[in-house]
Amino acid sequence: MRQRLRNAILLVSLLAFPITLNYFSPYLSLSGAAVGLVSASLLVFGGQFLSSLVVGRAFCGWLCPAGCLQDITMKVNDRRRPHGHWVKFLIWGPWFGSIVFLAAKAGGFKRLDPLYMMPNGISVSEPVNYMMYYSILALFLGLAFASGRHAFCHYGCWMAPFMMAGRKFRNLGRWPSLMLRADASKCLACGACTRTCPMSIDVREKVRQGDMEHSDCILCGRCVDGCDKDAIRYGFGRSKAVPTEEGRGRIRDAS
Repeated sequence: MRQRLRNAILLVSLLAFPITLNYFSPYLSLSGAAVGLVSASLLVFGGQFLSSLVVGRAFCGWLCPAGCLQDITMKVNDRRRPHGHWVKFLIWGPWFGSIVFLAAKAGGFKRLDPLYMMPNGISVSEPVNYMMYYSILALFLGLAFASGRHAFCHYGCWMAPFMMAGRKFRNLGRWPSLMLRADASKCLACGACTRTCPMSIDVREKVRQGDMEHSDCILCGRCVDGCDKDAIRYGFGRSKAVPTEEGRGRIRDAS
Protein backbone atom coordinates (compact mmCIF):
# COMPACT_ATOMS: atom_id res chain seq x y z
CA MET A 1 0.00 0.00 0.00
CA ARG A 2 2.81 2.42 0.87
CA GLN A 3 4.55 1.86 -2.46
CA ARG A 4 1.31 2.28 -4.39
CA LEU A 5 0.77 5.58 -2.60
CA ARG A 6 4.33 6.67 -3.36
CA ASN A 7 3.96 5.76 -7.03
CA ALA A 8 0.68 7.66 -7.25
CA ILE A 9 2.25 10.79 -5.74
CA LEU A 10 5.21 10.55 -8.12
CA LEU A 11 2.88 10.14 -11.10
CA VAL A 12 0.92 13.26 -10.12
CA SER A 13 4.22 15.12 -9.78
CA LEU A 14 5.26 14.02 -13.26
CA LEU A 15 1.93 15.00 -14.80
CA ALA A 16 2.23 18.43 -13.18
CA PHE A 17 5.77 18.91 -14.49
CA PRO A 18 4.75 21.22 -17.37
CA ILE A 19 3.42 23.56 -14.68
CA THR A 20 6.26 23.13 -12.16
CA LEU A 21 9.26 22.86 -14.51
CA ASN A 22 10.60 26.36 -13.86
CA TYR A 23 10.28 25.89 -10.12
CA PHE A 24 13.24 23.51 -10.47
CA SER A 25 15.07 25.51 -13.14
CA PRO A 26 18.82 26.08 -12.67
CA TYR A 27 18.68 28.69 -15.44
CA LEU A 28 16.09 30.84 -13.63
CA SER A 29 18.26 30.84 -10.52
CA LEU A 30 21.18 32.19 -12.56
CA SER A 31 19.08 34.68 -14.50
CA GLY A 32 17.42 36.00 -11.35
CA ALA A 33 20.73 36.26 -9.46
CA ALA A 34 22.17 38.35 -12.30
CA VAL A 35 19.57 41.06 -11.59
CA GLY A 36 19.54 40.67 -7.82
CA LEU A 37 16.31 38.68 -7.74
CA VAL A 38 15.34 35.56 -5.83
CA SER A 39 13.41 33.31 -8.22
CA ALA A 40 11.03 30.48 -7.37
CA SER A 41 13.65 27.86 -8.19
CA LEU A 42 16.14 29.37 -5.76
CA LEU A 43 13.44 29.25 -3.07
CA VAL A 44 12.77 25.60 -3.90
CA PHE A 45 16.46 24.69 -3.72
CA GLY A 46 16.71 26.45 -0.36
CA GLY A 47 13.61 24.61 0.81
CA GLN A 48 15.11 21.29 -0.26
CA PHE A 49 18.23 22.01 1.77
CA LEU A 50 16.21 22.91 4.85
CA SER A 51 13.82 19.96 4.51
CA SER A 52 16.75 17.55 4.22
CA LEU A 53 17.78 18.53 7.74
CA VAL A 54 14.66 16.71 8.95
CA VAL A 55 13.56 14.28 6.22
CA GLY A 56 16.77 13.67 4.28
CA ARG A 57 16.26 13.05 0.57
CA ALA A 58 12.62 12.07 0.94
CA PHE A 59 11.79 14.64 -1.75
CA CYS A 60 13.72 12.49 -4.24
CA GLY A 61 11.87 9.33 -3.26
CA TRP A 62 8.36 10.74 -2.91
CA LEU A 63 7.92 13.98 -4.88
CA CYS A 64 10.47 14.35 -7.67
CA PRO A 65 9.04 14.12 -11.21
CA ALA A 66 12.42 12.90 -12.46
CA GLY A 67 12.28 10.14 -9.87
CA CYS A 68 9.04 8.89 -11.39
CA LEU A 69 10.67 8.61 -14.82
CA GLN A 70 13.73 6.94 -13.32
CA ASP A 71 11.51 4.30 -11.68
CA ILE A 72 9.76 3.65 -15.00
CA THR A 73 13.04 3.17 -16.90
CA MET A 74 14.11 0.48 -14.44
CA LYS A 75 11.71 -1.80 -16.33
CA VAL A 76 13.92 -1.31 -19.40
CA ASN A 77 17.41 -1.13 -17.87
CA ASP A 78 17.65 -2.40 -14.29
CA ARG A 79 21.45 -2.51 -14.12
CA ARG A 80 22.86 -1.39 -10.78
CA ARG A 81 24.98 1.76 -10.98
CA PRO A 82 28.12 2.70 -9.05
CA HIS A 83 27.75 5.83 -6.99
CA GLY A 84 28.99 9.02 -8.64
CA HIS A 85 28.66 11.86 -6.13
CA TRP A 86 31.70 13.67 -7.48
CA VAL A 87 30.13 13.91 -10.95
CA LYS A 88 27.14 15.88 -9.67
CA PHE A 89 29.30 18.25 -7.67
CA LEU A 90 31.77 18.65 -10.53
CA ILE A 91 28.95 19.75 -12.84
CA TRP A 92 26.78 21.76 -10.49
CA GLY A 93 29.39 23.16 -8.11
CA PRO A 94 30.45 25.80 -10.67
CA TRP A 95 26.77 26.56 -11.31
CA PHE A 96 26.17 27.31 -7.64
CA GLY A 97 29.36 29.38 -7.55
CA SER A 98 28.05 31.35 -10.53
CA ILE A 99 24.83 32.15 -8.63
CA VAL A 100 26.86 33.54 -5.75
CA PHE A 101 29.11 35.51 -8.12
CA LEU A 102 26.24 37.00 -10.15
CA ALA A 103 24.31 37.96 -7.02
CA ALA A 104 27.38 39.65 -5.57
CA LYS A 105 27.98 41.47 -8.85
CA ALA A 106 24.37 42.70 -8.80
CA GLY A 107 24.84 44.07 -5.29
CA GLY A 108 23.10 41.18 -3.56
CA PHE A 109 19.53 39.93 -3.68
CA LYS A 110 17.21 42.93 -3.55
CA ARG A 111 13.78 41.46 -4.21
CA LEU A 112 11.73 38.30 -4.37
CA ASP A 113 9.73 37.30 -7.43
CA PRO A 114 8.39 33.72 -7.35
CA LEU A 115 6.70 34.23 -10.74
CA TYR A 116 9.84 35.49 -12.48
CA MET A 117 9.63 34.46 -16.19
CA MET A 118 6.46 32.46 -15.48
CA PRO A 119 3.23 34.07 -16.72
CA ASN A 120 0.43 33.07 -14.37
CA GLY A 121 2.82 30.75 -12.54
CA ILE A 122 2.82 28.17 -15.35
CA SER A 123 6.19 27.04 -16.70
CA VAL A 124 5.21 25.67 -20.11
CA SER A 125 2.81 28.37 -21.21
CA GLU A 126 3.80 28.69 -24.87
CA PRO A 127 4.57 26.15 -27.62
CA VAL A 128 8.24 27.17 -27.72
CA ASN A 129 8.58 26.17 -24.06
CA TYR A 130 7.95 22.56 -24.97
CA MET A 131 11.37 22.39 -26.63
CA MET A 132 12.99 22.86 -23.24
CA TYR A 133 10.45 20.59 -21.54
CA TYR A 134 11.07 17.65 -23.88
CA SER A 135 14.83 18.23 -23.81
CA ILE A 136 14.82 17.85 -20.03
CA LEU A 137 12.66 14.72 -20.22
CA ALA A 138 15.12 13.31 -22.76
CA LEU A 139 17.97 13.99 -20.33
CA PHE A 140 16.14 12.21 -17.50
CA LEU A 141 15.29 9.21 -19.66
CA GLY A 142 18.45 9.05 -21.76
CA LEU A 143 20.85 8.63 -18.86
CA ALA A 144 18.67 5.97 -17.23
CA PHE A 145 18.09 4.02 -20.46
CA ALA A 146 21.80 4.07 -21.26
CA SER A 147 23.31 3.51 -17.81
CA GLY A 148 20.74 1.86 -15.56
CA ARG A 149 19.01 2.47 -12.24
CA HIS A 150 18.41 6.13 -11.47
CA ALA A 151 21.48 7.16 -13.47
CA PHE A 152 20.32 10.77 -13.68
CA CYS A 153 20.02 10.87 -9.88
CA HIS A 154 23.59 9.62 -9.57
CA TYR A 155 25.31 11.73 -12.20
CA GLY A 156 23.21 14.65 -13.39
CA CYS A 157 20.75 15.89 -10.78
CA TRP A 158 21.27 19.53 -9.78
CA MET A 159 18.91 19.27 -6.79
CA ALA A 160 20.48 16.30 -5.02
CA PRO A 161 23.60 18.21 -3.85
CA PHE A 162 21.43 20.61 -1.83
CA MET A 163 19.81 17.71 0.03
CA MET A 164 23.05 15.77 0.37
CA ALA A 165 24.65 18.84 1.94
CA GLY A 166 21.68 19.27 4.28
CA ARG A 167 21.87 15.64 5.35
CA LYS A 168 25.58 16.06 6.01
CA PHE A 169 24.86 19.01 8.29
CA ARG A 170 22.20 16.97 10.05
CA ASN A 171 24.66 14.14 10.64
CA LEU A 172 27.22 16.54 12.07
CA GLY A 173 24.61 18.15 14.33
CA ARG A 174 23.05 14.79 15.25
CA TRP A 175 19.58 16.19 15.77
CA PRO A 176 16.47 14.02 15.30
CA SER A 177 15.37 13.32 11.75
CA LEU A 178 13.60 10.75 9.59
CA MET A 179 15.80 7.73 8.92
CA LEU A 180 15.85 4.01 8.34
CA ARG A 181 16.64 1.66 11.20
CA ALA A 182 17.85 -1.91 11.00
CA ASP A 183 17.58 -4.96 13.24
CA ALA A 184 20.33 -7.33 12.12
CA SER A 185 18.99 -10.12 14.34
CA LYS A 186 15.98 -10.43 12.01
CA CYS A 187 18.01 -10.37 8.79
CA LEU A 188 18.35 -13.64 6.82
CA ALA A 189 20.71 -12.09 4.26
CA CYS A 190 18.33 -12.93 1.42
CA GLY A 191 19.38 -9.75 -0.40
CA ALA A 192 15.83 -8.65 -1.24
CA CYS A 193 16.50 -5.18 0.18
CA THR A 194 19.56 -4.69 -2.03
CA ARG A 195 17.77 -5.99 -5.12
CA THR A 196 14.86 -3.61 -4.67
CA CYS A 197 16.89 -0.47 -3.87
CA PRO A 198 16.54 1.92 -6.83
CA MET A 199 19.72 3.76 -5.82
CA SER A 200 21.95 0.65 -6.04
CA ILE A 201 22.88 0.77 -2.36
CA ASP A 202 24.14 -2.45 -0.78
CA VAL A 203 21.36 -2.37 1.79
CA ARG A 204 22.14 -5.83 3.15
CA GLU A 205 25.62 -4.68 4.12
CA LYS A 206 24.17 -1.56 5.75
CA VAL A 207 21.86 -3.79 7.81
CA ARG A 208 24.83 -5.95 8.80
CA GLN A 209 26.69 -2.85 9.95
CA GLY A 210 23.64 -1.56 11.78
CA ASP A 211 24.08 1.85 10.15
CA MET A 212 21.49 2.67 7.47
CA GLU A 213 22.80 6.17 6.77
CA HIS A 214 23.84 6.63 3.13
CA SER A 215 24.05 9.85 1.12
CA ASP A 216 22.26 8.23 -1.83
CA CYS A 217 19.31 6.94 0.23
CA ILE A 218 16.08 8.62 -0.92
CA LEU A 219 13.93 7.08 1.84
CA CYS A 220 11.59 5.55 -0.72
CA GLY A 221 10.94 2.60 1.61
CA ARG A 222 11.27 -0.11 -1.02
CA CYS A 223 13.75 -1.96 1.19
CA VAL A 224 11.37 -1.58 4.14
CA ASP A 225 8.41 -3.00 2.24
CA GLY A 226 10.51 -5.64 0.46
CA CYS A 227 11.75 -7.24 3.68
CA ASP A 228 9.46 -10.05 4.85
CA LYS A 229 11.22 -10.26 8.22
CA ASP A 230 10.73 -6.60 9.20
CA ALA A 231 14.48 -6.14 9.59
CA ILE A 232 14.27 -2.57 8.24
CA ARG A 233 11.82 0.11 9.30
CA TYR A 234 11.30 3.84 9.29
CA GLY A 235 12.25 5.72 12.42
CA PHE A 236 12.72 9.23 13.74
CA GLY A 237 15.57 10.05 16.05
CA ARG A 238 19.31 10.43 16.47
CA SER A 239 20.93 7.13 17.22
CA LYS A 240 21.74 4.41 14.73
CA ALA A 241 20.81 0.80 15.28
CA VAL A 242 23.61 -1.47 16.41
CA PRO A 243 23.56 -5.06 15.08
CA THR A 244 23.60 -7.84 17.60
CA GLU A 245 26.28 -10.54 17.53
CA GLU A 246 23.54 -13.03 16.68
CA GLY A 247 22.55 -10.94 13.68
CA ARG A 248 26.14 -10.59 12.47
CA GLY A 249 26.64 -14.34 12.72
CA ARG A 250 23.41 -15.08 10.89
CA ILE A 251 24.38 -12.82 8.03
CA ARG A 252 27.87 -14.32 7.80
CA ASP A 253 26.43 -17.86 7.79
CA ALA A 254 23.88 -17.05 5.10
CA SER A 255 26.54 -15.38 2.96
